[in-house]
Amino acid sequence: MPIDPTLPYDDGNIFARILRGEIPSTRVYEDEWAIAFEDINPQAANHTLVIPRASYVSWDDFSARARAEEIAGFVRAVGNVARMKGLVESGYRLLANVGAHGGQEVPHLHVHLFGGEPLGPMIARRRA
Repeated sequence: MPIDPTLPYDDGNIFARILRGEIPSTRVYEDEWAIAFEDINPQAANHTLVIPRASYVSWDDFSARARAEEIAGFVRAVGNVARMKGLVESGYRLLANVGAHGGQEVPHLHVHLFGGEPLGPMIARRRA
């Protein structure tokens, strides 16, 4: 169910619980700024989620409130995961959904990292 990105952060969300170790995940990367783990319902050969350790509802919340070093650290973490998974040469896609129209379902900023196969069109094409 899509979320409202203007609401306050809910520390009971599934990604907050993963960060606290209350829910298991297959972690593939972690540093002081972010963790990355495999999506439990992959939509591509590689489908990894990268989330910041800090509490941000969405990309909008993150870009408005995060300190410059948090933003740099998170962006570098995403790049580190892509390189670690060997996705740079063949290419990959990043996706961050925001709000109902963007399809955001978890109220914790997360970036989907897709790769390992041709991914097709960026979004469903509009009908004429």
